Amino acid sequence: MRSIRRFRLDRHVFEQRLELRVELPLQVLDLAPVSTLDEFVAIVAGDVVVGALEDSPVKINGRWDRNAGSSDSSLIQGGAVVWYGMTQQEGREAQQKLFVDQYTLGLIGPDQEWAGTVADGGTIETYTPPGCWGPMVTPEFRGGHEVTRPIRVEGASVGDAVALHIRDVEVTSMATSTGSMAEREDAFGDDPFVDHRCPECGTEWPETIVEGTGEESIKCVECGANASSFGFEYGYTVAFDDDRTVGITLDEDGAHELAKDAAEVMDIPENSRQHPILLYEPDEMPGTLGRLRPFIGNVGTTPPVTMPDSHNAGDFGQFLIGAEHDYGVETEADLEDRTDGHMDIPQVRPGATLICPVKIDGAGVYVGDLHANQGDGELSLHTTDVSGTVTMDVEVIEGLELDGPLLLPPEEDLPFISKPYSDEEREAGRELGAQHGVDVEDDMGPIQVIGSGATVNDATQNAFDRATDLLEMSEGEVRSRCTFTGGVQIGRLPGVVQLDLLAPMDVLEDRGIDHLVREQYGL
Repeated sequence: MRSIRRFRLDRHVFEQRLELRVELPLQVLDLAPVSTLDEFVAIVAGDVVVGALEDSPVKINGRWDRNAGSSDSSLIQGGAVVWYGMTQQEGREAQQKLFVDQYTLGLIGPDQEWAGTVADGGTIETYTPPGCWGPMVTPEFRGGHEVTRPIRVEGASVGDAVALHIRDVEVTSMATSTGSMAEREDAFGDDPFVDHRCPECGTEWPETIVEGTGEESIKCVECGANASSFGFEYGYTVAFDDDRTVGITLDEDGAHELAKDAAEVMDIPENSRQHPILLYEPDEMPGTLGRLRPFIGNVGTTPPVTMPDSHNAGDFGQFLIGAEHDYGVETEADLEDRTDGHMDIPQVRPGATLICPVKIDGAGVYVGDLHANQGDGELSLHTTDVSGTVTMDVEVIEGLELDGPLLLPPEEDLPFISKPYSDEEREAGRELGAQHGVDVEDDMGPIQVIGSGATVNDATQNAFDRATDLLEMSEGEVRSRCTFTGGVQIGRLPGVVQLDLLAPMDVLEDRGIDHLVREQYGL
């Protein structure tokens, strides 16, 4: 059952197309137009009574009013703009398909506003702005990405896991700029990705406006100074073909032309708050052709503590140790709450299944930082950040207590040594086993254990630790299986890796994930 509350919106407000803003510390109601232009319907879940809403404060024309939600229909006149909020309880109504185009300001954590709830077995569709460079040069951000608000997954509890079956990733930007970064030391405190401040007036997380193009174009509203924390050490601008299969780097004139329409060319979503990096118009290595294969750079579940979205990994998380800003931590041990969503692993693409730990009730799935392409390691620390859409199905795996993610990439992305055995290989193995009087363990499946840390070595050790816990094997056995049937791949320097191995299916069955591996690889 839904209860329906009607109120009227002054026609002048509608015709002026003023933005309706949420100004409650609650979740947002969707407003659906009904028979006339001046009437809207606020739909409230059945478990939230109208009386509860009537007691909620509403902000109208800048003033808080606890009596705005009267029992009669509210007439909003004279250009006043109001939305009623809905409680966290209402956000628990599960949707079979949930579309999300609302974002945080660079943070993830249990205090972020929920985007909604998706059913176990349902589908999430997201539309996200670019990660990295846009938020990096927009000083209002508290982190280096602009990810979605967290999505509650029905039935997901702490100690479970959530499998994300990635169905589609579509790039909607027509071009982007990227490269290696140069920090502007006077424009931040401890961390250039997090605690921005204007180098002239000292305003923290200053509001900024755009004036012109180039690296001096992002100005502090308070004093007019260039307030961005970053420039390019070496940068380039890439234009994509219509099918998003190849990109080519542009010269000075080409980069400048795109910079003049930066937001439109990058398809910056309406709800995004970042400045488009095309404004910087870098023009190095013109005429270079590159292949495109889009993937998701930052996707996963919400940690139980609030942190910058870009720092949800063991390598970027090092910036938080000893930092004096609001999100700083004291020791390496404090980073254990991370969920390693920021992986930058190119194999996290359509056809992959990502299995993520649940560290808060509801999981808090988030998506962001789409890339048009990237070589292993992301060697310049940044790549082709783009706007785009993601479609993925969700599945709760009860009782699969993970520390970090597991990845089941498309079979074509697996290393040769860790691909599933063919029928011919199994038969050859059985014959060889018969010759030597040993039973052949041929019911095996590929898994990749994600590890992260300050360095690649630290990340690999982290992956070993996670694999030993998952498979209940000694580290020696894990190392041996990874040597004989797998290996290690670098997701990102300095410290994200994929640890490959073929794992016994009976072990995976005990952990409740054998069906995922069998479905992924047709076993």
